[in-house]
Amino acid sequence: MSIQVQSLSKIFGKQRAVDQISFEARPGEILGFLGPNGAGKSTTMKIATAYLPPTEGSVQICGIDVQEDPLAVRKRIGYLPEHNPLYLDMYVHEYLHFCGSLHLGNTRTLRQKVSDVVDRCGLGLEQNKKIGALSKGYRQRVGLAQALLHQPDVLILDEPTTGLDPNQILEIRKLIQQESRDKTVIFSTHIMQEVQALCDRVVIINRGKIVADGIPAELSSLMKGRRYFIVEFKEALSPDVLESIDGAEKVEPAGKHAWKISTSGDRDLREQIFAFANQHQYTLLGLRQEESNMEDIFRELTQNTSAQ
Repeated sequence: MSIQVQSLSKIFGKQRAVDQISFEARPGEILGFLGPNGAGKSTTMKIATAYLPPTEGSVQICGIDVQEDPLAVRKRIGYLPEHNPLYLDMYVHEYLHFCGSLHLGNTRTLRQKVSDVVDRCGLGLEQNKKIGALSKGYRQRVGLAQALLHQPDVLILDEPTTGLDPNQILEIRKLIQQESRDKTVIFSTHIMQEVQALCDRVVIINRGKIVADGIPAELSSLMKGRRYFIVEFKEALSPDVLESIDGAEKVEPAGKHAWKISTSGDRDLREQIFAFANQHQYTLLGLRQEESNMEDIFRELTQNTSAQ
């Protein structure tokens, strides 16, 4: 296994940020590590990168325990933290040479590695600019480039696409897919479309505990026996009004004057929704049934969370 987490816990004072979690990631696998804010994702990643010591349990990277030999672990991983730490007054190529020298020394090999990673990350036209002059998307590329310089076996990315626009997200997504061909990638995100597009496996953590672990298709089976209906009215209605529809168990916003209504079992609520609109003389603009997706699974498993 490239990553092996066993009975891992981390306690800060009276707070148990990570609580006896265990999971694995195999070579060549893209593992999505999901959870609401405060669930313990970043803490787990910091332990895996030998930045924080665990309170209990262990993490092994390529068979090396992060506590027993943290330097050897750091040689095998590339890490992009949630808040990408960059020296904004340095030029891109200057920064990459600096980061690479920490791993490789100032050698001819380093110059070639920097050239290679500049090409792979699409930084050729930006390498002679100061980092502070780059867009956020290109800054993320620089962060990924420094994580890839020493050709790590494991890539750990903490919310790599936060704050990026849709085009930038697609570009970073392509980079992750390319690098996963010969690496194990673990990344955290709040963007469920990313999970469905990229991940071979998903681990969901809530309040420090793992609540789901499996391939996306397996997790989808957790939602069997629940149906969803997207309904749009001309009028602005409140969720408590819509909850009076016979069979409606949960009502959530789905856009302006649009709502997502869920019910358990195999019940079709379309007839009840039509009857509700007719009874109250509401104008029904749209109604469709929707399949459960990763966002539904995430909400179902973490809806009772609170920030830690």
